[in-house]
Amino acid sequence: MSDSLKAKDFINKNKTHRWPVIDVRSPSEFSKGHIPTAYNIPIFKDTERAEIGRIYKQINKEEAVKKGLEFIGPRLRSVAEEAKSLNSDNMLAYCWRGGMRSNSFSWLLSTLDVNVVTLHGGYKAFRNFVLNSFLSKKKIHILGGFTGSGKTEVLHEFKNMGEQIIDIEGLANHKGSVFGHLGEEEQPTNQQFENELAMEWIKTKSDKPVWVEDESRIIGRITIPNNFFMQMKTAPVFFLDLPRHLRIQRLVKEYTIFPQESLKGSILRIQRKLGGLNVKLALESIDQKNCDNAVEIMLKYYDKTYTYMLDQRNHDQIYKYSNNTTDATQNAKRILGM
Repeated sequence: MSDSLKAKDFINKNKTHRWPVIDVRSPSEFSKGHIPTAYNIPIFKDTERAEIGRIYKQINKEEAVKKGLEFIGPRLRSVAEEAKSLNSDNMLAYCWRGGMRSNSFSWLLSTLDVNVVTLHGGYKAFRNFVLNSFLSKKKIHILGGFTGSGKTEVLHEFKNMGEQIIDIEGLANHKGSVFGHLGEEEQPTNQQFENELAMEWIKTKSDKPVWVEDESRIIGRITIPNNFFMQMKTAPVFFLDLPRHLRIQRLVKEYTIFPQESLKGSILRIQRKLGGLNVKLALESIDQKNCDNAVEIMLKYYDKTYTYMLDQRNHDQIYKYSNNTTDATQNAKRILGM
């Protein structure tokens, strides 16, 4: 039997010692969600896992174990070689509940003098750890501002200036608006987003503010965990107030690199919210390469929507910082009082 650690200690061991983390579950389990930085070295393929599960339910555990040995036997060498290719004498490993698969992997690697520490309770325990982490109360500061204010760039300037940040849009691979998917990689599963967010959250210190952008709870197809989002909703907002004409210039520069059909398709996704006339005018503006006008039409909608969201907050906790530039460094210094 291998050494086993609870989720918090397992994560800390990876953080402190940089031991490789091996997820021995099937590829589909891994794709749904996994510990960030983990390598997937599956003990069973998806079809094999399904067959073993069927035998376990319909016959018994002993026959399921025998079928598992039949599947894995021919691949023991390739599994061992793939693990050894990571060039580490110490590893961390987990399966779904911390049972047969991770312990089998541990035994196999021990024959090659590799020390493997498993996750007590497996990935299921890690998920409980993730969700419970959002119950931890910290001092969140919200970076607010209308669309086109360059909040993400300001957020990263905060980091360069020594502040704690979490880039939620970066974790979600989405910029938040209907155009937010353009130029981004495919969004992670919601479960994987939660895993990544939790790892960022537990790294932050409680005695310093944690800066995040003001977001709706849903970003593309990702939903921010409720316990985290509720802390965001009650946090003070530091609102970067920039003139609309500067925001239009910035957005035109950012989005006109994408094909016109992609821009038009994005507009059509919210045509009911925009209204028929606005959609018609925005599409015509893109066809006429008058992108400034198209962006202005969209900003009227987004500014109105964001103003409504801001009105739901405690006005005593909204601090406005006006500036006449989209330069991220200057805007970061303006808000931080530097």
